[in-house]
Amino acid sequence: MIDVDYGHIHLKLADIMKEQNISINKLACRAEMQRTQLKAYMKNEIQRLDIAVLSRLCYVLECSLEDLVEYIPPKKES
Repeated sequence: MIDVDYGHIHLKLADIMKEQNISINKLACRAEMQRTQLKAYMKNEIQRLDIAVLSRLCYVLECSLEDLVEYIPPKKES
């Protein structure tokens, strides 16, 4: 099987939190989420995106999905 590079998804949660000056503790409380789960989202260490979690984060941070999620296309070989 050929390994195909489809690009990847980058979550900008840490950047948004820094811009809004919101701590992980405050976000965990407002979004009613575990800090460990938020840390995984902040470090882009999740395997599957949860639509309910993304909705909750967008609501609490008052941002759009496009602000939170970015698609990074694969690098083209030269």
